Amino acid sequence: MKGRVKVFLCGEDGLRFFGEGPYRLLCGVRELGSLRASAVRMGMAYTKALTLLRHGEEELGFPLTRRKTGGAGGGGSCLTEEAEELMKRYEQWREAVAGCAESLYHTYFAGFGQEEPATHREPGSGEDHSAGKPPAAR
Repeated sequence: MKGRVKVFLCGEDGLRFFGEGPYRLLCGVRELGSLRASAVRMGMAYTKALTLLRHGEEELGFPLTRRKTGGAGGGGSCLTEEAEELMKRYEQWREAVAGCAESLYHTYFAGFGQEEPATHREPGSGEDHSAGKPPAAR
């Protein structure tokens, strides 16, 4: 048994707008230099990726990427300084939450549901199988 916690940012309306999906999308933009390529690698439609980014930008109040149109060298995207800072803070927060959650998990679930299975010996092995049974059951 394990505990697991997911973290995400929500707007004032309580709806989430940034979590692992948008984070991974931005990591792909950083690595690949393209929102489209990042979306493809994640198996996500470009239009969905663009909608996620625009929603995040709307909630945050700043752009996450700088886009350049195609031409001789082709188009692409890069992260803004604000996006880099957002990602750094998200990574730190996610790790801190995971550490706290792990500690709390051990506090509340240490030993719970993790009993050692009883050792069973086959009949005829010469072992007394009555150990632990009340005297009337022996």
